[in-house]
Amino acid sequence: NVNINEKALILNDDSIINYDKLVIATGSIPNKFGWSGQDLKGVTGLYHKQDLETLEAFAPTCKRAVIVGGGLIGIELAEMLSSRNIPVTFLVREKSFWDGILPFGESQMINRHIIEHHIDLRLETGLLKILSDENGQARAVVTDKNETIECSIVGLTAGVSPNINFLKNSGIELGSGVKVNRFLATNIKDVFAIGDCAEQHEGIGLRRPIEAVWYTGRMMGEALAQTLTGNPTQYNPGHWFNSAKFLDIEYQTYGWVWAHKKEYEEQFYWEHSCGKLAIRISFHKETRVFLGINTFGIRMRHEFFDKALNENQTVDDVIKNLKSANFDPEFYTSYENEIQKAFYANFSTTKTL
Repeated sequence: NVNINEKALILNDDSIINYDKLVIATGSIPNKFGWSGQDLKGVTGLYHKQDLETLEAFAPTCKRAVIVGGGLIGIELAEMLSSRNIPVTFLVREKSFWDGILPFGESQMINRHIIEHHIDLRLETGLLKILSDENGQARAVVTDKNETIECSIVGLTAGVSPNINFLKNSGIELGSGVKVNRFLATNIKDVFAIGDCAEQHEGIGLRRPIEAVWYTGRMMGEALAQTLTGNPTQYNPGHWFNSAKFLDIEYQTYGWVWAHKKEYEEQFYWEHSCGKLAIRISFHKETRVFLGINTFGIRMRHEFFDKALNENQTVDDVIKNLKSANFDPEFYTSYENEIQKAFYANFSTTKTL
Protein backbone atom coordinates (compact mmCIF):
# COMPACT_ATOMS: atom_id res chain seq x y z
CA ASN A 1 0.00 0.00 0.00
CA VAL A 2 0.93 3.69 -0.01
CA ASN A 3 0.68 5.76 3.16
CA ILE A 4 0.37 9.29 1.81
CA ASN A 5 0.47 10.89 5.28
CA GLU A 6 3.77 9.26 6.19
CA LYS A 7 5.09 9.37 2.62
CA ALA A 8 5.82 5.67 2.82
CA LEU A 9 5.44 2.55 0.68
CA ILE A 10 4.47 -0.64 2.50
CA LEU A 11 5.81 -3.68 0.64
CA ASN A 12 4.29 -7.16 0.69
CA ASP A 13 6.88 -8.32 3.25
CA ASP A 14 5.78 -5.41 5.51
CA SER A 15 9.03 -3.53 4.97
CA ILE A 16 8.79 0.22 4.41
CA ILE A 17 10.38 2.57 1.89
CA ASN A 18 10.03 6.30 2.53
CA TYR A 19 9.85 8.77 -0.34
CA ASP A 20 10.14 12.49 -0.97
CA LYS A 21 8.38 12.27 -4.32
CA LEU A 22 6.61 9.20 -5.66
CA VAL A 23 6.20 8.25 -9.33
CA ILE A 24 3.68 5.47 -9.89
CA ALA A 25 4.59 3.59 -13.07
CA THR A 26 3.16 0.15 -12.36
CA GLY A 27 1.99 -0.50 -15.90
CA SER A 28 -0.80 -2.88 -16.86
CA ILE A 29 -2.06 -6.36 -16.15
CA PRO A 30 -3.60 -8.64 -18.80
CA ASN A 31 -7.40 -8.66 -18.77
CA LYS A 32 -9.15 -11.71 -17.40
CA PHE A 33 -12.91 -12.06 -17.56
CA GLY A 34 -13.64 -14.74 -15.00
CA TRP A 35 -13.11 -17.67 -17.36
CA SER A 36 -13.11 -21.07 -15.70
CA GLY A 37 -9.49 -22.27 -15.69
CA GLN A 38 -7.93 -18.85 -16.32
CA ASP A 39 -5.38 -19.37 -13.51
CA LEU A 40 -4.20 -22.85 -14.53
CA LYS A 41 -0.55 -23.59 -15.20
CA GLY A 42 0.29 -22.88 -18.84
CA VAL A 43 -2.13 -19.94 -19.01
CA THR A 44 -0.29 -16.67 -19.50
CA GLY A 45 -0.44 -13.15 -20.83
CA LEU A 46 2.41 -11.42 -22.63
CA TYR A 47 3.37 -8.44 -20.55
CA HIS A 48 5.85 -9.19 -17.74
CA LYS A 49 9.19 -10.95 -17.76
CA GLN A 50 7.43 -13.67 -15.76
CA ASP A 51 5.09 -14.25 -18.72
CA LEU A 52 8.12 -14.89 -20.91
CA GLU A 53 9.49 -17.29 -18.33
CA THR A 54 6.17 -19.19 -18.38
CA LEU A 55 6.37 -19.46 -22.15
CA GLU A 56 9.95 -20.69 -22.00
CA ALA A 57 8.98 -23.33 -19.44
CA PHE A 58 6.03 -24.74 -21.39
CA ALA A 59 7.14 -24.23 -25.01
CA PRO A 60 9.53 -27.22 -25.32
CA THR A 61 6.73 -29.78 -24.81
CA CYS A 62 3.85 -27.78 -26.30
CA LYS A 63 2.06 -29.43 -29.23
CA ARG A 64 -0.48 -26.63 -29.72
CA ALA A 65 -1.15 -23.19 -28.27
CA VAL A 66 -4.38 -21.20 -28.24
CA ILE A 67 -4.36 -17.40 -28.14
CA VAL A 68 -7.47 -15.57 -26.93
CA GLY A 69 -7.86 -12.02 -28.21
CA GLY A 70 -6.51 -10.18 -31.22
CA GLY A 71 -4.61 -6.91 -31.37
CA LEU A 72 -0.92 -6.19 -31.14
CA ILE A 73 -0.14 -8.40 -28.15
CA GLY A 74 -1.97 -11.38 -29.63
CA ILE A 75 -0.20 -11.20 -32.98
CA GLU A 76 3.17 -10.81 -31.22
CA LEU A 77 2.54 -13.93 -29.16
CA ALA A 78 1.37 -15.85 -32.24
CA GLU A 79 4.60 -14.97 -34.03
CA MET A 80 6.73 -15.99 -31.03
CA LEU A 81 5.07 -19.39 -30.75
CA SER A 82 5.15 -19.98 -34.51
CA SER A 83 8.89 -19.25 -34.50
CA ARG A 84 9.26 -22.33 -32.24
CA ASN A 85 7.21 -24.39 -34.71
CA ILE A 86 4.31 -24.60 -32.27
CA PRO A 87 0.92 -24.74 -34.05
CA VAL A 88 -1.28 -21.82 -33.00
CA THR A 89 -5.04 -21.36 -32.95
CA PHE A 90 -5.96 -17.68 -32.71
CA LEU A 91 -9.43 -16.85 -31.29
CA VAL A 92 -10.64 -13.37 -32.29
CA ARG A 93 -14.12 -12.21 -31.24
CA GLU A 94 -14.40 -9.57 -33.95
CA LYS A 95 -15.51 -10.16 -37.54
CA SER A 96 -12.02 -9.25 -38.75
CA PHE A 97 -8.64 -8.82 -37.07
CA TRP A 98 -8.32 -5.60 -35.00
CA ASP A 99 -11.25 -4.10 -36.89
CA GLY A 100 -11.99 -1.63 -34.11
CA ILE A 101 -8.74 0.12 -35.08
CA LEU A 102 -8.03 -0.93 -38.67
CA PRO A 103 -10.35 -0.07 -41.55
CA PHE A 104 -11.78 -2.97 -43.57
CA GLY A 105 -9.08 -3.16 -46.27
CA GLU A 106 -6.14 -3.28 -43.89
CA SER A 107 -7.88 -5.67 -41.50
CA GLN A 108 -8.64 -8.07 -44.35
CA MET A 109 -5.03 -7.86 -45.50
CA ILE A 110 -3.78 -8.84 -42.05
CA ASN A 111 -6.33 -11.70 -41.88
CA ARG A 112 -4.85 -13.13 -45.06
CA HIS A 113 -1.30 -12.64 -43.83
CA ILE A 114 -1.99 -14.46 -40.56
CA ILE A 115 -3.42 -17.43 -42.46
CA GLU A 116 -0.45 -17.41 -44.88
CA HIS A 117 1.74 -18.00 -41.83
CA HIS A 118 -0.23 -21.18 -41.09
CA ILE A 119 -1.86 -19.71 -38.00
CA ASP A 120 -5.36 -21.10 -37.45
CA LEU A 121 -7.34 -17.83 -37.32
CA ARG A 122 -10.86 -18.22 -35.89
CA LEU A 123 -12.82 -15.01 -36.36
CA GLU A 124 -16.03 -14.31 -34.41
CA THR A 125 -14.93 -16.91 -31.88
CA GLY A 126 -14.42 -16.43 -28.15
CA LEU A 127 -13.31 -18.41 -25.13
CA LEU A 128 -15.86 -20.24 -22.97
CA LYS A 129 -13.55 -22.04 -20.53
CA ILE A 130 -10.14 -23.67 -20.08
CA LEU A 131 -9.96 -27.34 -19.12
CA SER A 132 -7.42 -28.77 -16.68
CA ASP A 133 -5.49 -32.02 -16.59
CA GLU A 134 -4.90 -33.98 -13.37
CA ASN A 135 -1.86 -31.79 -12.55
CA GLY A 136 -3.60 -28.43 -12.72
CA GLN A 137 -2.21 -27.60 -16.15
CA ALA A 138 -4.25 -26.39 -19.11
CA ARG A 139 -5.05 -29.26 -21.48
CA ALA A 140 -7.72 -27.72 -23.76
CA VAL A 141 -10.00 -24.76 -24.33
CA VAL A 142 -13.71 -24.78 -25.10
CA THR A 143 -14.83 -22.02 -27.47
CA ASP A 144 -18.17 -20.23 -27.41
CA LYS A 145 -19.08 -22.43 -30.37
CA ASN A 146 -18.70 -25.47 -28.07
CA GLU A 147 -15.59 -26.71 -29.86
CA THR A 148 -12.85 -28.25 -27.72
CA ILE A 149 -9.28 -27.51 -28.85
CA GLU A 150 -6.48 -29.41 -27.13
CA CYS A 151 -3.50 -27.28 -26.11
CA SER A 152 -0.94 -26.86 -23.33
CA ILE A 153 -0.36 -23.10 -23.62
CA VAL A 154 -3.22 -20.59 -23.49
CA GLY A 155 -2.30 -16.97 -24.21
CA LEU A 156 -4.73 -14.41 -22.80
CA THR A 157 -4.27 -11.28 -24.90
CA ALA A 158 -7.69 -9.62 -24.69
CA GLY A 159 -6.25 -6.25 -23.77
CA VAL A 160 -4.79 -4.86 -20.56
CA SER A 161 -5.94 -2.75 -17.60
CA PRO A 162 -4.01 -0.38 -15.30
CA ASN A 163 -2.23 -2.16 -12.45
CA ILE A 164 -3.65 -0.11 -9.56
CA ASN A 165 -5.40 -2.50 -7.15
CA PHE A 166 -2.81 -1.83 -4.44
CA LEU A 167 -3.81 1.87 -4.42
CA LYS A 168 -7.53 1.41 -3.72
CA ASN A 169 -7.43 2.58 -0.08
CA SER A 170 -4.54 5.02 -0.44
CA GLY A 171 -6.43 8.29 -0.89
CA ILE A 172 -4.93 8.72 -4.36
CA GLU A 173 -7.73 9.47 -6.82
CA LEU A 174 -8.45 6.56 -9.13
CA GLY A 175 -10.68 5.99 -12.12
CA SER A 176 -9.82 3.18 -14.46
CA GLY A 177 -6.23 4.32 -13.82
CA VAL A 178 -4.42 6.78 -11.56
CA LYS A 179 -5.99 10.19 -12.23
CA VAL A 180 -3.44 12.84 -13.25
CA ASN A 181 -3.43 16.39 -14.60
CA ARG A 182 -1.38 17.64 -17.55
CA PHE A 183 1.70 17.80 -15.28
CA LEU A 184 1.11 14.09 -14.51
CA ALA A 185 0.42 14.99 -10.86
CA THR A 186 -2.22 13.19 -8.80
CA ASN A 187 -4.52 14.77 -6.22
CA ILE A 188 -1.85 14.09 -3.58
CA LYS A 189 1.15 16.42 -3.25
CA ASP A 190 4.43 14.91 -4.51
CA VAL A 191 2.71 11.87 -6.05
CA PHE A 192 2.75 11.44 -9.84
CA ALA A 193 1.83 8.71 -12.32
CA ILE A 194 3.03 7.90 -15.83
CA GLY A 195 2.67 5.21 -18.46
CA ASP A 196 -0.01 2.55 -18.81
CA CYS A 197 -1.42 3.17 -15.33
CA ALA A 198 -1.91 6.96 -15.72
CA GLU A 199 -5.33 8.37 -16.66
CA GLN A 200 -5.82 11.95 -17.78
CA HIS A 201 -8.94 13.62 -16.35
CA GLU A 202 -9.90 14.26 -19.97
CA GLY A 203 -8.32 12.85 -23.10
CA ILE A 204 -5.90 15.24 -24.81
CA GLY A 205 -7.41 16.18 -28.16
CA LEU A 206 -8.79 13.01 -29.72
CA ARG A 207 -6.64 10.76 -27.54
CA ARG A 208 -8.04 8.37 -24.95
CA PRO A 209 -7.53 9.24 -21.25
CA ILE A 210 -5.45 6.06 -20.85
CA GLU A 211 -2.88 5.19 -23.52
CA ALA A 212 -1.10 1.88 -23.00
CA VAL A 213 1.52 2.63 -25.65
CA TRP A 214 5.30 2.59 -25.26
CA TYR A 215 5.79 5.91 -27.07
CA THR A 216 3.43 7.82 -24.80
CA GLY A 217 5.02 6.29 -21.70
CA ARG A 218 8.40 7.52 -22.86
CA MET A 219 7.07 11.03 -23.50
CA MET A 220 5.39 11.13 -20.09
CA GLY A 221 8.69 10.13 -18.50
CA GLU A 222 10.54 12.88 -20.35
CA ALA A 223 8.00 15.53 -19.31
CA LEU A 224 7.91 14.44 -15.67
CA ALA A 225 11.72 14.30 -15.48
CA GLN A 226 11.74 18.01 -16.32
CA THR A 227 9.19 18.76 -13.60
CA LEU A 228 11.05 16.73 -10.97
CA THR A 229 14.31 18.55 -11.74
CA GLY A 230 12.87 22.03 -11.31
CA ASN A 231 11.40 22.82 -14.72
CA PRO A 232 7.60 22.27 -14.51
CA THR A 233 6.57 20.80 -17.88
CA GLN A 234 3.15 19.74 -19.10
CA TYR A 235 2.73 16.44 -20.89
CA ASN A 236 2.13 17.40 -24.51
CA PRO A 237 2.22 14.30 -26.72
CA GLY A 238 1.59 16.15 -29.99
CA HIS A 239 0.10 14.30 -32.93
CA TRP A 240 -0.87 10.67 -32.49
CA PHE A 241 1.57 8.12 -33.88
CA ASN A 242 2.29 4.46 -33.36
CA SER A 243 4.11 1.60 -35.04
CA ALA A 244 3.99 -2.18 -34.85
CA LYS A 245 4.64 -5.27 -36.92
CA PHE A 246 2.12 -7.86 -38.04
CA LEU A 247 4.41 -10.84 -38.71
CA ASP A 248 6.26 -9.63 -41.86
CA ILE A 249 4.22 -6.46 -42.41
CA GLU A 250 5.44 -3.26 -40.74
CA TYR A 251 2.74 -0.80 -39.67
CA GLN A 252 2.92 2.91 -38.95
CA THR A 253 0.17 5.41 -38.26
CA TYR A 254 0.34 9.20 -37.98
CA GLY A 255 -2.56 11.50 -37.14
CA TRP A 256 -6.08 10.07 -37.15
CA VAL A 257 -7.39 7.44 -39.54
CA TRP A 258 -10.62 6.00 -38.19
CA ALA A 259 -11.75 2.43 -38.79
CA HIS A 260 -15.16 3.85 -39.69
CA LYS A 261 -15.09 7.21 -41.46
CA LYS A 262 -16.28 10.26 -39.56
CA GLU A 263 -18.90 12.48 -41.17
CA TYR A 264 -16.29 15.08 -42.14
CA GLU A 265 -13.71 12.57 -43.33
CA GLU A 266 -12.70 11.21 -46.73
CA GLN A 267 -10.27 8.32 -47.11
CA PHE A 268 -8.04 7.16 -49.93
CA TYR A 269 -6.92 3.53 -49.86
CA TRP A 270 -4.24 1.96 -52.04
CA GLU A 271 -3.13 -1.65 -51.82
CA HIS A 272 -0.44 -3.26 -53.94
CA SER A 273 -1.33 -6.37 -55.91
CA CYS A 274 1.05 -8.41 -53.72
CA GLY A 275 -1.38 -7.96 -50.84
CA LYS A 276 1.29 -6.91 -48.34
CA LEU A 277 1.75 -3.20 -49.06
CA ALA A 278 -0.89 -0.56 -48.46
CA ILE A 279 -1.53 3.01 -47.40
CA ARG A 280 -4.69 4.78 -46.29
CA ILE A 281 -4.81 8.57 -46.16
CA SER A 282 -7.50 10.48 -44.29
CA PHE A 283 -8.41 14.06 -45.17
CA HIS A 284 -11.22 16.55 -44.59
CA LYS A 285 -13.74 16.15 -47.39
CA GLU A 286 -14.53 19.88 -47.56
CA THR A 287 -11.16 21.57 -46.96
CA ARG A 288 -8.95 18.66 -48.10
CA VAL A 289 -6.73 19.20 -45.05
CA PHE A 290 -4.61 16.12 -44.36
CA LEU A 291 -5.73 14.31 -41.18
CA GLY A 292 -3.66 11.14 -41.01
CA ILE A 293 -2.13 8.10 -42.70
CA ASN A 294 -1.77 4.34 -42.15
CA THR A 295 1.14 2.65 -43.90
CA PHE A 296 1.73 -1.08 -44.26
CA GLY A 297 5.01 -2.45 -45.59
CA ILE A 298 6.25 1.01 -46.66
CA ARG A 299 8.35 3.00 -44.20
CA MET A 300 7.43 6.68 -43.90
CA ARG A 301 9.16 9.48 -42.01
CA HIS A 302 7.55 10.66 -38.79
CA GLU A 303 8.98 14.17 -39.26
CA PHE A 304 7.31 14.56 -42.68
CA PHE A 305 3.81 13.84 -41.38
CA ASP A 306 4.32 15.75 -38.14
CA LYS A 307 5.15 18.84 -40.23
CA ALA A 308 2.18 18.24 -42.54
CA LEU A 309 -0.19 18.01 -39.57
CA ASN A 310 1.32 21.04 -37.79
CA GLU A 311 0.98 23.17 -40.93
CA ASN A 312 -2.51 21.92 -41.86
CA GLN A 313 -1.21 20.91 -45.27
CA THR A 314 -3.73 19.63 -47.79
CA VAL A 315 -3.86 16.04 -48.92
CA ASP A 316 -2.72 17.30 -52.32
CA ASP A 317 0.50 18.66 -50.77
CA VAL A 318 1.11 15.35 -49.02
CA ILE A 319 0.49 13.25 -52.14
CA LYS A 320 2.66 15.55 -54.27
CA ASN A 321 5.60 15.24 -51.85
CA LEU A 322 5.09 11.61 -50.83
CA LYS A 323 8.51 10.62 -52.14
CA SER A 324 10.08 12.85 -49.48
CA ALA A 325 8.29 10.85 -46.78
CA ASN A 326 9.66 7.46 -47.81
CA PHE A 327 12.63 6.03 -45.95
CA ASP A 328 12.69 2.45 -47.16
CA PRO A 329 16.28 1.15 -47.44
CA GLU A 330 18.32 1.68 -50.60
CA PHE A 331 17.34 -0.48 -53.61
CA TYR A 332 13.80 -1.05 -52.31
CA THR A 333 11.09 -0.57 -54.91
CA SER A 334 9.38 2.82 -54.77
CA TYR A 335 5.59 3.01 -55.11
CA GLU A 336 4.94 6.75 -54.91
CA ASN A 337 4.13 7.18 -58.61
CA GLU A 338 1.64 4.32 -58.50
CA ILE A 339 0.03 5.75 -55.35
CA GLN A 340 -0.17 9.25 -56.86
CA LYS A 341 -1.83 7.96 -60.04
CA ALA A 342 -4.40 6.03 -58.01
CA PHE A 343 -5.15 9.08 -55.87
CA TYR A 344 -5.58 11.47 -58.80
CA ALA A 345 -7.80 8.95 -60.57
CA ASN A 346 -10.16 8.90 -57.59
CA PHE A 347 -10.01 12.41 -56.13
CA SER A 348 -10.15 15.65 -58.05
CA THR A 349 -7.80 18.43 -56.91
CA THR A 350 -10.20 21.25 -57.79
CA LYS A 351 -11.21 21.88 -54.17
CA THR A 352 -8.82 24.17 -52.32
CA LEU A 353 -8.76 25.99 -48.99
